[in-house]
Amino acid sequence: MKGSAVSESELRFETLYREEADRLWRAVFAFAHDREIASDAVSEAFAQCIRGGDAVRSPRDWVWKAAFRIAAGELQERQRWRSLTADPDSVSPVPEASARLLDAIARLSPHQRAAFLLRHIGGYDAGSIGDILGCGASTARVHVFRARRRLQHELEARDEP
Repeated sequence: MKGSAVSESELRFETLYREEADRLWRAVFAFAHDREIASDAVSEAFAQCIRGGDAVRSPRDWVWKAAFRIAAGELQERQRWRSLTADPDSVSPVPEASARLLDAIARLSPHQRAAFLLRHIGGYDAGSIGDILGCGASTARVHVFRARRRLQHELEARDEP
């Protein structure tokens, strides 16, 4: 019987992983435009959260915040903040509409990109986005608004003949 019992903490993290990992990976991929960074950031965020154990008050929020910060740190280290271009070897083929959207998202500023993805994929409110990005809720709302406006403009411009 020894070793067969699963702790409540382990079940909590397993459930969190099943519920959030795929969506979080897609959000981080759209932010970083790099499969390797997305995979590493999500894996590391979950590993750090598990190491934190019961000391982590809100594991879902913690994992999202950590994954975006890890990805941002990796992008900064690679000096890719200003000119994100997809590495064709690291990107899976995606439908044309999705590729256009990912390209448009990649052209947003890093803060706009993160705020937009945290809002529309992560489901976070402005206060939580501000906490993750290290800014106020009103600034986070501005980032989301400007991202939406720019994406709409970019996608409409591409549809015009």
